[in-house]
Parts: sequence; structure tokens; C-alpha cells
Amino acid sequence: MIVLIKPSGKKKNYLVTIAIGKKYFDVWKKFCYPTWSIYCKKNNLGLIVIDKYLIDKSHKNFKKATWHKWLIGSSLLNQNIKVDNVCSIDSDFLINPFSPNIFYKYNENKFGLVSKRKQLPYFSRENTLKRISFFRNRYYSSSYPLDSAIFISLKDLYSYHKFKVQNDEACSGLIIFNVKKHSKMMKKWFHLYDKNTKSITGDGDQTHTNYHILKTKKVQWLDYRFQALWQLEMANFYPFLYQKEFANKKNISSCIEASMLNNYFLHFAGSWGEAQMYKYRNIFIRNLKIYEKLNKYYSKKVSGKPKGVIKPK
Repeated sequence: MIVLIKPSGKKKNYLVTIAIGKKYFDVWKKFCYPTWSIYCKKNNLGLIVIDKYLIDKSHKNFKKATWHKWLIGSSLLNQNIKVDNVCSIDSDFLINPFSPNIFYKYNENKFGLVSKRKQLPYFSRENTLKRISFFRNRYYSSSYPLDSAIFISLKDLYSYHKFKVQNDEACSGLIIFNVKKHSKMMKKWFHLYDKNTKSITGDGDQTHTNYHILKTKKVQWLDYRFQALWQLEMANFYPFLYQKEFANKKNISSCIEASMLNNYFLHFAGSWGEAQMYKYRNIFIRNLKIYEKLNKYYSKKVSGKPKGVIKPK
């Protein structure tokens, strides 16, 4: 566990990510850390990286790294690190450093989540998923199915895992929780499942995390912009990037930067080609001053007074 930045405010709030192994740590440090560090310092937040498994591999309940987010709170308490609230965030995020503080107005009695089903800023969730399936099938692999579990209903999703059906689903790549109030509970959840636990996504935690958190009925739903999903953004607004002839560094970087202007945190979830597109150095950083000036302009009052007819030169 590496504490990279300590919070400077009264509240000890941290972003905590898991990047186990040199390969994953180096990728995160190279491509994501630059904007994360600016964001944390601007909002007086701390930053911690989990670089080792939080339970021994020989333990009967050991599971892949994504499950270890359930152990973050108890590990912080065991190491006597002063933390109030944690935003557990996957290592494949880019952050707009001028975004609002994600902990602002956070209710410490609840878990903070971002829905991947409801209140999406798209005209149709189903059509967005159809665009993803169609473009992957056409440009990535003809074996990619046009009808698959990507369209699964909430009822079928939870029933598949023999869980009571919940009324929503979040992407588990971002969770806010209070260390004192939620850590013991989350650790208990972790040890309900052994190393052979499987899910519809293979050996991931997504549905299990949703079931246990939503079952508490203590969820604070956050703005989608705190976990905009790049696969949805790309399918809706930048579908030409699926084509090899257009998927060059310049185009990819420009589209990601455009998306980050409209969102706060951009998550490159998944294992298909679009999930790797954040791996270009200095995305957003290269035009930081321009975006900083734009952000200040957003807060400036305008009068709307006529200035006469203005035409381009």
C-alpha cells in the first residue's frame, strides 16, 4: 500500500486504486496519475495505490484483484492510516482535474455508486448497446455476437447468480464508502465467497458487489459524469474510432479529450479494443491551460449586452 498524496483538508478523504504488479502499476502511473494527482491536490484529497494483494493467495477465499476493493477499508484500519471516506476507483480511469470534488455532499451513511443502467445521458440504452455490438462485430471480430448478455435484464442478471433481484446496477469500478461504517461489512461480504466463485463475467465481482450494496438500501446515486463509460461514449459520439484507418493517436486523443470536457471521470472498462485507448501519454495534460481557462470562464457571469454585428475576419 503506497500513500502517494496525503489530504490537506479537515476530512481525510482518499482516492484508492488497486494496481498489483509492476505492469499494472507502471501503466497507471504513466497514463492516469498525471490528471489524478492534479485533481487530488486541487480538492485536498489523498491518493493511495494498493500494489499488493490484501489477502494471501493461499487463503481459501482468495480471489482476483477486483474483489480486493472489499478489503480496502479493513486494511486501512489495520495499518492505522487516518481515513474518513474512500473512493475506490479502478486503475483504468482518466480524470478531468477541474471536476467537482466527488466527496462534496457525500452522505457517509450510504455507499456512493454510479448507475450503468438508469439516467444515462443517451437517447436509448438499448440502441447504445446495439451500436457497440454492431461496430465490434463489423470492425473488431465477426464472431462478436449481436445478441448476448450485454443486453441482459436486471431480473435475469440477478437470477443468474441466484440473488434477489435489485432495481438497478452500478459499474463497480467506482464506489464511495465510509471506512468506519462500512469496512467491517465489506470484509464480511468478501469472505462469503471462496476462490472458486464464478459469475456471468467469469471471475469478476460486478454482480456480487451490486447485490450486497444495493441490498442495504443505503445507496447515494452519483452523477453519471463521475463514471462516464468510454465504450458508451465512443459508440454514441465517435464510432469512426472502431475503424483502423481512423483509430490513430491524434484522433483517439482528441476524442477522449472532447469526452472529458463533458464528463468528470472517464472509465475505460472492459477488455475490447476501446478499453485500451487511454494509453497515450499526456491526454488532457497537453492542453491543460486551455481547459483551465475554459473552466474559469464557465463560472464567469455574462451580461448578454449587444456588441454590435460581429463577423469573422
